[in-house]
Amino acid sequence: MFLRILYFVVFQTSLFASSLIAAEPVRLSTFEADVTPPLGSPLCNGNVAPVMEITTPLTARGIVLQYDDQPIVLCAFDWVGIGNESYDQFRKTIAEATGTTADRVALQTLHQHDAPGSDFATEKLLREVGLPGNYSNPDFDHESMQRVATAARESMKAAVLITHMGIGTGRVEKVASNRRILGENGKVVLQRQSSGGKNKAAREAPEGTIDPDVRLISFWNKDQPVAVLTYYATHPQSYYGKGSVNWDFVGIAREQQQKNLGVPHIHFDGAGGNIAAGKYNDGAKDKRPLLASRLAEGMQKAWDSQTKTELTSDMINWSVVGVNLPVRENLKAEELKAKLENTDLTPKVRMRAARDLTFVRRMNEGHEIPISCLNLGDASILHLPGELFVEYQLAAQAMQPDRFVAMAAYGDYGPGYIGTEIAYGQGGYETSQVSRVAPQVEGVLLEAIRKLLVTPSE
Repeated sequence: MFLRILYFVVFQTSLFASSLIAAEPVRLSTFEADVTPPLGSPLCNGNVAPVMEITTPLTARGIVLQYDDQPIVLCAFDWVGIGNESYDQFRKTIAEATGTTADRVALQTLHQHDAPGSDFATEKLLREVGLPGNYSNPDFDHESMQRVATAARESMKAAVLITHMGIGTGRVEKVASNRRILGENGKVVLQRQSSGGKNKAAREAPEGTIDPDVRLISFWNKDQPVAVLTYYATHPQSYYGKGSVNWDFVGIAREQQQKNLGVPHIHFDGAGGNIAAGKYNDGAKDKRPLLASRLAEGMQKAWDSQTKTELTSDMINWSVVGVNLPVRENLKAEELKAKLENTDLTPKVRMRAARDLTFVRRMNEGHEIPISCLNLGDASILHLPGELFVEYQLAAQAMQPDRFVAMAAYGDYGPGYIGTEIAYGQGGYETSQVSRVAPQVEGVLLEAIRKLLVTPSE
C-alpha cells in the first residue's frame, strides 16, 4: 500500500512539474542596429572599391526568443560575411549581453557585396605582414559587435508574450537561377553570375536547380503580429563594386514588406552559393527595383498563405551539432604562410592566402563549426555555414517532407563556397580556389543536418 501511495505521489508530482514547464511563457523581442561602415572602409573583403558613399544604411536585425533560462538569438547582418574568429567573437559577445551561451546564437549574413566582411584572425595575419586595413576595418567591426549586442540586450526589456506562430511559403518568379550551366559531358560550360543576363546564352539557358519558394515564419501575440522571418536562396547582387554601400534588392524587398505589414522583418539568405539572379539580371540599374518587387511579391504570398498555430514552450527545441570540415587537399599551411609573406605577390593574392591559412589552421587544430536547428512545433529552421549550394537546402527538405524546413546559410564564412561532392569534379568557379573544403564535406554536412532534423518526438 505504501509503495502504491509513493508511486501516486511521485507520478502526480512529475505531471505537475511537467505542466509547469509546459506553461512557461514564450516571449520574444526584436532588435536592429546600424552597422554601416565609415568612408574608406574595405568592402567585400577588399575585392571591390572601398566605401565612397552610403546609398542605403546597413543593419543587423534579429530576435531574442525566451522560453527557458537561456534565450535563443537569431541575427542577420547586411554584410558579405563574418568568419572564423570574428564569427566566434560576435556570437560570444551577443550571448553575454543576452544572458545565454554562444551556441544558442545563430549569426548569418545576407552576403551583399557592397558591404564589409569581418575576420579578426585573418586581419591579424595581414597586419603582421604589413597589410592592415586592406581586408577589413577591425575597429569598426568591434564597434558594430558591441552595438548589436547592446541592441539585443536592450530589446529584452520590451519582450512580448508569444501565443501563436505562422508558417507560409510563396513562389518567387523570375529572380533565382542556377549559376552553373552544365554541358552534355556533365561539366560546367557556362558560368552564369549575378549579372549574367548580359550574355545571350546565359539569359536563354534554363533556370536550373533552384528553390523557388520564400519561406516565412511569423510570431504573434494573439491576433497581433510581433515579428516576421523570411528565407530565400540566392546571391543578392544586382550590381556592385563602385563603393556605394547598399543592402541591394533583398534589403529593398525586406523594407517594403516591413512597411506594408508594420511588423519587424528579418530576412535570411538561404543556401544560395550556386544561385543568383543572372538569368533575369544584366546589371542595369533598373533591374534592382524590379528584382526587389518580385521578391517582395513572393514574401507577400508567403504571408497570405500562412497558417497559424498555438505556440507553447514545450513545442520549442534548440539543438546544435559541431562539425570539423575536411580541408581542400591543395591547401597546405606552410605553403600558404610562405605566400602570405611573399612581398613580390599582389596584396589580393596575399589576402587570399591569409584567409586560406586561417581556415586551414582552425580545421587542422580540430575546431568545430556549429550547425544549429530551431524546432518550433512542425517547423524547423537550420543554420549552416559558408556559401552553401542549394542542393543542401533541398536535401534537408526531403529528409522531413511532412515538416516545414527553412534554411539560413552564410553563417561562419570561413569555408567559403561549399559545393556538393559531385560538383567538385564538374569544374566552375564555386568549386575552384574560392572553396576551402574537400568534396567529402557533403557527407559531413548531410549527416549533421540529418541529426538535427530528428525532432524530439522521434
